[in-house]
Order: sequence, then structure tokens, then C-alpha cells
Amino acid sequence: MTVVGILGVDEKAQALTTFLWQVLEWEIEGLSWDEKECGTKRVSVPRENIWIPDVHIAEFMDEDTSPQTPYVYLYNTGHVYDDKPIRVVSSCQLVIYTFPFDIQNCTLTFGSYLHFAGEIKVIQSITVAEVLEESRQVIQTEGEWELFDIEAAQTTLEIDDGSYSEVKYYIILRRRPTLYVVNLLIPSCFLITVDLFSFMLPPDSVDRSSFKMTLILGYTVFLIIMNDLLPVTGETTPLINVFFCISLALMVASLLETVLITNIQYSSRQYSAVPHWISVVVLRYLAVVVCLPPKKKKSNRITVSLHPPATVNTIIISTRDLQSDSGDTPAVKPPLDPTLDELRRLSRDLTAIRLQMEKHFQGSKSSNEWQMVGTVIDRLLFGVYIVFISASFITIICIWSNVMGV
Repeated sequence: MTVVGILGVDEKAQALTTFLWQVLEWEIEGLSWDEKECGTKRVSVPRENIWIPDVHIAEFMDEDTSPQTPYVYLYNTGHVYDDKPIRVVSSCQLVIYTFPFDIQNCTLTFGSYLHFAGEIKVIQSITVAEVLEESRQVIQTEGEWELFDIEAAQTTLEIDDGSYSEVKYYIILRRRPTLYVVNLLIPSCFLITVDLFSFMLPPDSVDRSSFKMTLILGYTVFLIIMNDLLPVTGETTPLINVFFCISLALMVASLLETVLITNIQYSSRQYSAVPHWISVVVLRYLAVVVCLPPKKKKSNRITVSLHPPATVNTIIISTRDLQSDSGDTPAVKPPLDPTLDELRRLSRDLTAIRLQMEKHFQGSKSSNEWQMVGTVIDRLLFGVYIVFISASFITIICIWSNVMGV
């Protein structure tokens, strides 16, 4: 057997299409002639006029549409030589888990359809190394596949009535991944990198969430366009599909995290004071973990004195003392001092201002604490995002590397 061309691999139908040269040689006892008397050592004989063994390929799935050769060579010793091309559509258990770095091992089993091993014994005429070398020299088309190796084994199929002699060839193919790396993996990695750097945008900016939504939309359109390049099979899920799902899930998680942080940043003034346990866990411990030490608290208190000036009191007391010392008791209560009345009104105004300022500074302090909590959580989730992306990509790359090193 010589592999002339690899015409295609159908992952959905689990089929391999190849073009082969099949060479059969056998002996017919009693069929011979004298070369000197007849003048020739070899003649071509029509297939219909000679016995041909019913050797077939067990994995055939479709009719052979290759050109028919009407003759075989017959030698004067009774040796028959049959060389014909075959277009083989064979079943093959395709494993696409490591697509596009996958290696497929397809079997072609040559054996008799009716005759038992005692009647027809199928053996290899040349070694596997010679088959592989000749195939690599004459192969004409491979497409996205390359002939990686060929192995062979002579086996016997045991059944109840007897056994059949077979020769199994293992055609090992390796996919060329350049097309898929350039069109699928590299653009996907670019989009993930852009989403990663989007964390550098201010978390309180609405443009950050809009930017991430645009990335998700672009990535979805990219997957829809490139869907035809991905293999389709119901048995196993390719690792590259898992890669795309993880990438899309990370983008969605990044958008949800941005929505959470933006909500905290914009609605912080509406919240009450930060609970003590959140302040301790987030601002004291997690802030140190993410290399974001808490800021020193600044005092916003303003002390306002509501007591009237001592000089006024002194003046009032001095007047009363003078009146009591002189012994003059007024018959009518003296009118209120306009200065004292003005001071009392001013005291009430200052009290209202103080209460309003304390409420304002208390809300500002609570808002600053919530914003600090949002910043720490954003930095923490950014670190988790990097770690998860790195772990996922390293795992997938290691699996692909192990496969390519086989």
C-alpha cells in the first residue's frame, strides 16, 4: 500500500478520504509456461479471465470511484501482479479534543471477505519504513493534514466458524495548525488582552462598562464568523471551544464586576456608614493584599463657639450691678438689649449651620469609605482575573504542547 493523497477528514461523519495505490501479488499453482518457447516472460491478462482474491478494506464506507484498471500482469511462473488506484472513504474514530493540534490515527484493514486464513493468508510484501518512505515521495495532496507516520500489524480475526488473515495499516495524520492559530487563537488572545487592560480605566467611569460591552459584542461576532472553522462532533468537545467559552465567560464576569464597582462609586452617598466588619476586612486587610494601603483620615470637624462674647456679658452684668448698688428699683422692666437679641438669633443660625455641616461631613466620610471599598474590590478582582486567565491559558497550552510533542 502507498498513500498518494489525503483528500479530506470529515469530523462530523467520522470519515477519512484517501487515495491509495494497492498492490496485490499472489501465486496460481499449475499456471506456467516456458519463456523460451513462448517468447515472453510476462503478459497482461483481463481481470475477468483470471482468479483474483477478494481482498477488501474493512473500513470502506462509500463506493470506490477511482479509475478502473482492466488488466493484471501474469508471469510465466504463475505469479500475478495487480497494481490499481483506490479512492478510500473509510470510517475513522477521530479525536478532536486537542484541535487544532490534534493527531489522528486511522486504520485500514486489508483482508479476504470470504476465504479463511487456511485458504488465503495476507502478509506484507515490504516493511513499514519502506511504505512510509515511498508514500512521502509520491504523495501529491495533503491539504491541512500531513502524513506523520505509518504503522502496520499482521493480525487474525477470530470468529466461530474460523479465522481470517488480515494486515492492518495505521495511518497517522497530523493537522497543520497555522490557519487556526492565525484566524482563531491570536485574535481571541488580542481581545482578552484588551479586556485585561480595560481595568486601567477609572472604575467610576461609565465609559469603562461601555467599552467592555463593545468588546463582548465584538467577540461574539468574531465567534459567529469563525464558527465554520471549528470542527463539529457530538462525542467530545474540542479544547479550543473550552478556550473560547472561558474567554467569553471572563469578559462577562469582567463586565459584571465593572457594574458592581460603578454602582458602589455612584451610589455611595445614598448608603449608610460602612459596617465595621467590612471596614476591617476590606480596608485593613484586603487593601494590604492588593498593595493599596488605606489613606490617613483627615479631620473635617469645625468647632463653632455659640457663647456670646465675654465683653457683652461683662457690660450687661456691670449695668445690673450699678443699678443694684444705687438702690434704684425700676418700676418697669427695661427693654431687651437689641444686641443680645441679635446674638440669640445668630446662635440659632449657627447651630443649624453646625448641624448641617456635621451631616454633610458625615455623609462625605461615608461616601469616601464606600469609594475606597469599591477601589479595593476592583483591584482584588483584577488580580483574580489575571490569575485565572494565566492558569487557564497555561493549562491549555501545556495540553497542546504535550500533544504536539508526541
